[in-house]
Amino acid sequence: MTSDVFDFIVVGSGSAGGVVAARLSESGKYKVLCLEAGTKGANYIWSIPPAGSLMMVENPTVNWCDHAEANGTVAGRELFVPRGKLLGGTSAINGVLAVRGQARDYDTWAQMGCKGWSYDEVLPFMKKIERSNEGDSQFRGRSGPIEIRNAAGFSPLQELLVKSANAVGIPSNSDYNGDKQEGIALTQNTAKNGRRQSTATQYLRPASKRSNLKIISGAEVSSLIIDGKRCKGVRYQRNGVEREALATREVILSGGSVGSPKILELSGIGNSEILAKLGITPVHHLPGVGENLGEHFLVPVQWRFNKSGLGLTKQGLGVGLAAEILKYCVARTGFISRPMCPMLIFTRSDESLEDPDILLLVVPYIVEVDEGGRRMSPIEGFTLLACPLRPESVGSVHLRSADPRAPAKIDLRFMDTDYDKRVTIAAVRKAREIASAAPIANHVAEEILPGSRFASDDDLVAEMRKLATNGYHLIGSCRMGNTPSSVVNERLQVHGIEGLRVADASVMPRMLSGTPAVTTMMIGEKCADMVLQAAAN
Repeated sequence: MTSDVFDFIVVGSGSAGGVVAARLSESGKYKVLCLEAGTKGANYIWSIPPAGSLMMVENPTVNWCDHAEANGTVAGRELFVPRGKLLGGTSAINGVLAVRGQARDYDTWAQMGCKGWSYDEVLPFMKKIERSNEGDSQFRGRSGPIEIRNAAGFSPLQELLVKSANAVGIPSNSDYNGDKQEGIALTQNTAKNGRRQSTATQYLRPASKRSNLKIISGAEVSSLIIDGKRCKGVRYQRNGVEREALATREVILSGGSVGSPKILELSGIGNSEILAKLGITPVHHLPGVGENLGEHFLVPVQWRFNKSGLGLTKQGLGVGLAAEILKYCVARTGFISRPMCPMLIFTRSDESLEDPDILLLVVPYIVEVDEGGRRMSPIEGFTLLACPLRPESVGSVHLRSADPRAPAKIDLRFMDTDYDKRVTIAAVRKAREIASAAPIANHVAEEILPGSRFASDDDLVAEMRKLATNGYHLIGSCRMGNTPSSVVNERLQVHGIEGLRVADASVMPRMLSGTPAVTTMMIGEKCADMVLQAAAN
């Protein structure tokens, strides 16, 4: 078998991988290969408008459509786990929310042994990603490839919620990605003029013109090529043909929190006991691979309006939707141009806390979820998705078999600690407190979910286990650090294996107080910087 040779190989073109491949090829000095298992997807129609994420979340053309194992923490349900299956990865199908988290998140990483990852140290890379007119330039980037801006005003519900949130002590906040996160705010998002911006459109598309960057889609990596304790390349399949590619310098694994541990285990890197049971010869014992899998969980709290026209239900169904599609095609405005959650509320479960520990995502309509999937309800109302920002519960992701094409075994855990139960209960009660305050209270007919009859803590916990959905924010399965349970060091190098790094959300040692997309892009920027520094030396 003949092998192509490159300086660097990047496995995955998603939120981090697309950034890494673009930056490593930027100088023209190095020959770079970027492998994407999914389709090119550049002109896939629903990947363009922000609201298109609703059409892609269960679409196998652009989504791996994984499922998590049923367990008691979610009342025995199998939860859907979407992952992007196209250039740009999940950045090309997500809800376009841009939420960095809090300074404390990154300072905690540094305190956990991740030297170089404090807030002050990652801020330059956060700013490098974005081009934004929001907030203070001390915190915000002005010249990066991805434009981040506030969502447009969306309906009368917006003003009602702002006034009710203010009435219960939650301030308005014009820039939650700046100095302070707390408050109610329009969502900042990665869409420009009604069009999604992903790492495919903003990093890889411009970079693809470079002769030293080769991007191959439809390339599923079956294993890394390990020689002794050094990674020398990858094996992948494309169109049924097995191929090899060699890296003279480094391989950067950016398969995400499911894909990266899966490829490591297929290559014999992981918990030797787990690998041996699957018939895989252990190459390097690294027991943290696939462990520490974190996720946000969202509990829907829904109300029915007592009058029509306050939310966006009419715009999302029937004749109204047809009109909105026409509006989008003509002017790139309206319902289709907006994210699913156009407003966010960051607040605290306890007034003694310095920073928010609760996020309420505002959805200006009601979504029904059943075995047939997700759809907008004709009932006019609104939803607050109640979410603990920093849950402690963690699960795992491991191979189901030695077959590279078999889906991974994903175990997600919800309210598995007393802390998580307490904060999730507080999040639902905070949502109810806002909805019970004027002026929004004057327009609410009834609470649909969970329902006012679920009042005690025990009743709420039992019902929330039935209602909660995962937030599609998987992190942590190749955690960064210098403990026996970590997988990579602070330079993202895999412990014990030379020439191999991991750069994606899987390296985050603990959950962020926000959505992981822009932080994962930051990880890509910082990784590329470290790789180029090493190459120069």
